[in-house]
This record gives sequence, structure tokens and C-alpha cells, in this order.
Amino acid sequence: YEINLLELIKKRRARIGYSFKKDEIENSIVHRVHSLFKRATGKWKEDVQLWLSHVAFCKQWNAKHQLSKVFSCMLAIHPNKPALWIMAAKWEMEARLSSESARHLFLRALRFHPECSKLYQEYFRMELMHAEKQRKEKKEFERAKMDLGEFNYSEEILNGEMARIIYRDAAQKIKDVQFHLAVLSIAKLFDFTQDLQKEILESLQAKYADDPLTWDYMARRELELGSVQSAEHTTKQMKVSEMTQREERCCAVFEEAVAAVPTENMWKCYITFCLERYNRKTNSEELKQKRLERTLSVFDKAHGSSLLPEALYKQWLQLLLESSLCEKATEVAEAATKRFSLSVEVWQMRLQVLIQLKSDDVTQRFEEALKHVKAKGTLPLWTLWVEWSEGTNSKEDTEALYQRSLRATAPTESVTMKEKYLDWAYRNGGYKKVKRVFTSLHENRPFSLNFFRKMIQIEKEQESCKMPHLREYYERALREFGCTDSDLWLDYIKEELSHPQGKPENCGSIHWRAMKMLQGDLVENFVSKYTLLQTGHL
Repeated sequence: YEINLLELIKKRRARIGYSFKKDEIENSIVHRVHSLFKRATGKWKEDVQLWLSHVAFCKQWNAKHQLSKVFSCMLAIHPNKPALWIMAAKWEMEARLSSESARHLFLRALRFHPECSKLYQEYFRMELMHAEKQRKEKKEFERAKMDLGEFNYSEEILNGEMARIIYRDAAQKIKDVQFHLAVLSIAKLFDFTQDLQKEILESLQAKYADDPLTWDYMARRELELGSVQSAEHTTKQMKVSEMTQREERCCAVFEEAVAAVPTENMWKCYITFCLERYNRKTNSEELKQKRLERTLSVFDKAHGSSLLPEALYKQWLQLLLESSLCEKATEVAEAATKRFSLSVEVWQMRLQVLIQLKSDDVTQRFEEALKHVKAKGTLPLWTLWVEWSEGTNSKEDTEALYQRSLRATAPTESVTMKEKYLDWAYRNGGYKKVKRVFTSLHENRPFSLNFFRKMIQIEKEQESCKMPHLREYYERALREFGCTDSDLWLDYIKEELSHPQGKPENCGSIHWRAMKMLQGDLVENFVSKYTLLQTGHL
């Protein structure tokens, strides 16, 4: 309330240009808000969001002294959250311009979290920012020809030695290639860190020579090491030629990498790079064609080495189909199912390719797929099969397939097939057909609520909608879901009240049964909605 009041006063002052007694009015409200926050955080110390709300309020009203106290109290209570330490240090550095206070906070945080990668990264960044700030100050003083005697500008700090110390300390504790890559990317943001970057890179290559991420970085680095040419004399063809050379240098490093570290992850890095380059927009058809050929070639090599990850086969097939290489796509899909014969996703992928290419042996491949994979988890295959059959086979064959799927799938998966079967029966055979299908399935558990709701909706769409039929569907649905769905009871009551053949006198007994069956909060929810229904507001 107090914060909203402050905002309202602020808007009114801005609208009418009135600033009388601004300090007395606003400051007294701000003081009350701080007092409220202090009482609240004293009572609910563990609520981090409450602390952060106080921090946001202090920032909004530029209460720097108060915010310093809030951070101090919050960190004393929540020292186990590195993100809060980083937030406090960042504020000291950026808002209060106090690198000493920020450094002090980071050092305290590292005592609590000596192996926290993120803390080291942000501390490293802070020291480089401090060095850059001092370099700019010194440059300005020199430009103004001022005496630097009274200012203590250490050459070591100006060259980023503090950041180097932090990195070396962290490298002993954090054995992770991603940390090295993160600090290297931070160091690259500053133009005076060439020696530091070189040291990190050498450490990376020495300690993690067999890590795919190291090779990935070294390869991608070749993109940035292009020849420096005058922009004025660079033609479109020269740009294309230079980019081609850069990408070829990257690929040469990747080729060396997959020879030195022949793993799935290494091939994944190589292929990801090729796909990224292929998906980049370019006006040069020649460059796009080269990227496509390179990408397909790398896919082929990885597949030939039996090191192509399962997830990448789908992207390979999409690329082949986009390039109208249908025969190759069929071969690749077949090879993928031989290698990952138990994977439902791979079989689904192969069958989608065959359906797209309108192959003659789709049915045989579905049969083959179901022999290889386990019954549990085959729902995507059955769904694909019946959908394909609906557009290709006769109604009799499709119905036989639906009935077979209900027997073959796991009970939990058969629920979806029952819904699809009901929907198909109505679309292809009308009301009488769907009624027969529902009758054949209504004792075949398990069910979904949507199965019954679909049948109720179908009945209501008929010109001669019969209330006895609706009662049957509702009663069967309530038998299965009456304990867990209060809306189902309410819909049943509404139907009795609104249908021409309904019996409003049944509503009392339905209400009584609902109160007996529903549990916990569902009872309150039902009662409140039933009250609204009685008063005509629902």
C-alpha cells in the first residue's frame, strides 16, 4: 500500500508540476516502507524474495546507505546463495564505484563457496573492469598533463595481474573445461589481456587436450583469425572467398580433433558447427552449396565411424530430404534402425521418411518396428500407423488396426488410442458407429476423462439428443473420475437443469453424492461453484 501511495504521489506531482514539501512527504513514507520491510524480513528471514523486494525498493529510491545495510543483513542470513553475493558485489562496483568493497565481498563469498565457478568468473570480470577503469583514468590524466605523483597506479593492476591471480587460484580448485572457456571469453572483452588470454589458452590445451569442448573452441577460433583486409577494396567475391577459407581452416582443426578424440561428443561438436554455418543466411549460392556438401560429408563420416549420436540422425534425414536426396535418405533411415533397433524415436523417424516418400513397404516396416521395440513406449508408432492408414487404407483395415493397437499397447498408452478410435469412428461412420465403438470400449479400462467428454459432446451435437444417453455417459465418467473432478459433477447438474428431458429434482441427489465422493479442497471448490450456479452467476 505504502509503495503504491508513493507511486501515486509521484505521478500526481509530475502531472501538475507540484514539488512543495517533497522531502517531508516522500521521505516519511519511504522511511515507513523501510520499517515495514525490516519487520517483515526479521519475521520471515528465510524468504529470499522478500529481501529482494527490499533491495529493489532501495534501488528505486536511491537509498544507497540503506541498501548497503540490507545486503549486509541478507548475506549474513543467506551466505549459501552465490547469486546474492554476486548481486551485492556488482552493486558496490557499479553503483557505489567501490572496487575495494566489491573485492571484499567476493573474497568473503569464496570462503563460503571455494569451488563456485560463477563466483570466480564474476570476481575475475570485476578485477578486469577495475583495471580498465584505472587505465582510462590514467590516460585522461596524462592527456590533461596532470601530475600522477599523488595517484597510485600500479602497473601490475593496470595489466590485469589481479585477474591472473584469481584465475590461477580458481584453476587449481575448479577442474572444468567450461570454466576455462568462460574466463577466456570474459578476458577477450578487454583489449589489454592478450598475455592473460594466451596463458588461459595454453592451460586449456595442456590440461584438457582430450576434451571435445577444447577442440570445439580451437576450431571456432579460426573464424576470428581471418586476414585483415581494407573494407574499401573488398568485393563480394573476395568476402565469400575469405569466409570459405576460414571455414575450411575450422574444418581442418575439427578433422584433426575427430582423429585425436574419436567420440560421439566430438563428432556432435563438428556437426553442430557445420549445421550452424549452413543455416547462416548468405546471398552466395556457391558458399551455401559448399556448406551443404561439407555438412552432408561430415554426417556421412560420423555415420561411417559408428559415432553419429542418435539425435542427429533426424537432422541428417531432414537435410537429405530438403536436398531431394530421397534414395540416400532411405538408406540412412534403414542404417539408423539397424544401429538403434530398440529406439522408438529412430523407427518413427524412418517410418516418417517412408510415408513422405510414399514407399510401398510402409506396412512391412511398421510390423518390423513393433517386433524390435518393447510394447511399452510404442504409442508414437501406433499413432503414426493409424494416421497413415486413415489416409491410405480402407475403413475396415483401419478399424482392425485400431482394435489391434488397443490390445498391443500398454494400458496407460491405450487410453490415447481409445480417444483416437472414438474420434475416427465418428468422422467416418457417424453417430451409430461411434455409439457401437463406445459400447464396445466402455468396460475396457483404463479411461481418460476426455474419452467420456468426447462422447458427451458427440451426443449433444445430435438433433435428437437424448438425456438417458447423457446420464449413462456422465454416470460412467463419474464412476472413474468422480473423486478427482468437481467440474464433472457441476456439468452433470447443469445438464439436468438445462436439457428439455432433464429432471431438476435429480440435482439434490447428485449434489449429495458429489459431497460424499469429492475429497479435500475439491469439496470447497464444488460448493462455491454450486452456490454460483444456484444464484445464476455460473
